[in-house]
Amino acid sequence: MAPMTSSAASVVSSVAPEAVKALRRFNRFFTQRIGVLEPYLGSDLSLTEVRVLYELAHEPGLTARELGQTLSLDAGYLSRLLKRFESLGWLARATDARDARQQRLSLTEAGHVAFSPLQQRSRDAAAALLAPLAPAARDELARALARVETLFDPEPKPLRTAVLRDPAPGDLGWVVQQHGEVYAREYGWDGRFEAAVADITAQWLRTTDPAWEKGWIAELDGQRVGSIFVIRHSPEVAQLRLLVLRPEGRGLGLGGRLVDECIAFARARGYRQMVLWTHSCLEAARAIYAARGFVLETSEPHEGYGSGPLVAERWSMTLTA
Repeated sequence: MAPMTSSAASVVSSVAPEAVKALRRFNRFFTQRIGVLEPYLGSDLSLTEVRVLYELAHEPGLTARELGQTLSLDAGYLSRLLKRFESLGWLARATDARDARQQRLSLTEAGHVAFSPLQQRSRDAAAALLAPLAPAARDELARALARVETLFDPEPKPLRTAVLRDPAPGDLGWVVQQHGEVYAREYGWDGRFEAAVADITAQWLRTTDPAWEKGWIAELDGQRVGSIFVIRHSPEVAQLRLLVLRPEGRGLGLGGRLVDECIAFARARGYRQMVLWTHSCLEAARAIYAARGFVLETSEPHEGYGSGPLVAERWSMTLTA
């Protein structure tokens, strides 16, 4: 640890010993209560390792530098941790399409499989801590925790407003543009993919049946960031199509919300099954599908869109009431 400057030492010396003792006492109490002094939630992972998995699961495409800055981790320690995840088959690296010096990190399907139970156990553990409290006490605790955050970080964070709405004139052109831009930047796909998306959206505009088909545009703070559509594949089968989410819309649960809207719509219309086609490299989307009960049915080689061979996949789920 670097030595304190004289000004920093002066500030520290002005803090009352009773306040220091109170904060340290609370730290001891809470770390013991939530079990961070042991392997995290019965796994062989530390809390830091799980935090890294959390960031990669909720914001795929971070660089190692961005990840280190987010979590305030030493670069050498983070590098060793990432190499361990890579050796376990949990981590994938992709060269940035715009800057070959940068590598974008994401969890593989095995990584999501390893992380998902930990996330659920964490939610369950938090619920178990809160369960003995009366509802009024839980509300009081939530207010107190919010107040602690405010005291340590007084700068108010802007509220973000996420809205899912029906497509409006001009939105379908934006959907085509975003598919072209996002997939070219992140996967190196060429104009053939954009042309395929343009064909789908043109067909949608010409033949959509509102009784059986629907689309959504996701907005964040008034700006379009994503889309998804349900198309009638047959009288009993709905097809999920055109899921895309810009980077600034990720990590907020919007991708899951879009897929949930599709599933709810299909169930309400009486469809018995929902299907979708994707590619094996689209790991974040595949994790969303798997978490909601979609099952991989078939996979086959695909010639790709200029970035080399791909593996095309068909997923499906049975829609129960």
